[in-house]
Amino acid sequence: MNVLLVYPLFPKTFWSYEKILELVNRKVLLPPLGLITVAAILPQEWNFKLVDRNVRTITEAEWQWADMVILSAMIVQKDDLLSLIREAKRRGKKVACGGPYPTSMPEEPQAAGVDYLILDEGEITLPMFVEAIAKGEPSGIFRTNEKPDVTTTPVPRFDLLEFDAYDSMSVQFSRGCPFQCEFCDIIVLYGRKPRTKSPAQLLAELDYLYSLGWRRGVFMVDDNFIGNKRNVRLLLLELKEWQKEHGYPFRFNTEASIDLAADQELMDLMVECYFDAVFLGIETPDEDSLQMTKKFQNTRSSLLDSVEAITKTGIRVMAGFIIGFDGEKKGAGDRIVRFAELTGIPTTTFAMLQALPHTALWHRLEKEGRLRSQNGNLNQTTLMNFEPTRPVEEIAREYVEAFCALYEPHAYLDRVYSYFLKLGAPRVKVEAKLPTLTDLKALAIIVWRQGIKRDTRWKFWHHLFSMIKRNPAVWEHYLIVCAHNEHFMEYRDIVRREIEGQLAAYWQEEERLKLVSPTPARELDLAS
Repeated sequence: MNVLLVYPLFPKTFWSYEKILELVNRKVLLPPLGLITVAAILPQEWNFKLVDRNVRTITEAEWQWADMVILSAMIVQKDDLLSLIREAKRRGKKVACGGPYPTSMPEEPQAAGVDYLILDEGEITLPMFVEAIAKGEPSGIFRTNEKPDVTTTPVPRFDLLEFDAYDSMSVQFSRGCPFQCEFCDIIVLYGRKPRTKSPAQLLAELDYLYSLGWRRGVFMVDDNFIGNKRNVRLLLLELKEWQKEHGYPFRFNTEASIDLAADQELMDLMVECYFDAVFLGIETPDEDSLQMTKKFQNTRSSLLDSVEAITKTGIRVMAGFIIGFDGEKKGAGDRIVRFAELTGIPTTTFAMLQALPHTALWHRLEKEGRLRSQNGNLNQTTLMNFEPTRPVEEIAREYVEAFCALYEPHAYLDRVYSYFLKLGAPRVKVEAKLPTLTDLKALAIIVWRQGIKRDTRWKFWHHLFSMIKRNPAVWEHYLIVCAHNEHFMEYRDIVRREIEGQLAAYWQEEERLKLVSPTPARELDLAS
């Protein structure tokens, strides 16, 4: 059987990094790890081709070659996923799909005409699908309440990827998270008991990447890399030796809970394995909001001290922030900006709260009659999909103003500078490599834009030379993070434009509802 694996388009998001990727002649930040894992689980006598629509379009020859089209998508990719299902059916192809979005909202791919829904975790449901194909069944829905033992997961088919298109590779060590954040769908999809691969499994994946010639960054896509601290410690002990033996070919990033800061031994091991950045879900500096959303792990110690501890160890912190929690007081956006300035965290994702399907938040708001839409969309250009406890326009205004303040060029350069002065030096000795022509071109563009063309020129040069003098071990990492604002500067305008447009649509819908309501508007106000 000829199987065409297709990964749908992402809209422009905070993480799409187009302007940065253009500098280094790459198209996408990360590859579709889920689809290449699917390809490894399916029968290996089948023939596979993979098209990442974020890299290129599907050719006519590929459409004709395919007997079956298999797709996987997250919620933000849903529009292109549904369009691809309809296009494949128009061409007379059998279509199967899975992933987080179909698992959460299977009725929408069904309405688009999908033949097979392979939901939940593929180690269990993909064999069900293969059995149905062998029996000649024309359609089916394959689900399970079980959580698979991921020590059985095969090495992903990295060979199907177009390596030159990606800035980093992806691997996964664990699934699930032990915490109970009300808004999080990870514990809905993967459970609260973190399941891990064996160290040997993960090293086999790295061996394969190494044999294929990969020598750049690797992102551990675990939603909480330290969810199972015992097992991750065992991995790091072996990974440390593997990296040393291979000359540190990979630089690692990952996501973790902020309690990482309380485990100095674990942080030290990560640095010794060449981890240089970690994403933390800080969400808000408002402790009342953290308590409300059951993010208790962020209230057990000082957030400022935790960020400081991780930074001094030598791991750059990236942080996620959310605005719009129930009971939130006015000025939440300003408080987030102040927190970012105090910590100096350069990269701060920021979005309005969304009620994702089947989360505890989604169920609570549905029960309270406050959901405006059954779909949540974790994007930085989306209004919340529920009625908040303070005015939507107030939250939206604070959000846009805070987002723009965080990535104002002068403020951004100051924040990056103050942060990297505190960042601990790397502890591994990586063999120096001569810069490529692409590297030199990217450097020249950044120097031209930030150091000559813009009014940041004096600040750019002062901070750079000061960094080389005061913390020379991190100056290259510092310059890379300075370059990131090429994306964020443009994205500020996208956020403002999209949010303002959605606010206008929101008020039009509010007016329409008032017109069709049998209750006078004044009575509605009093009732609320």
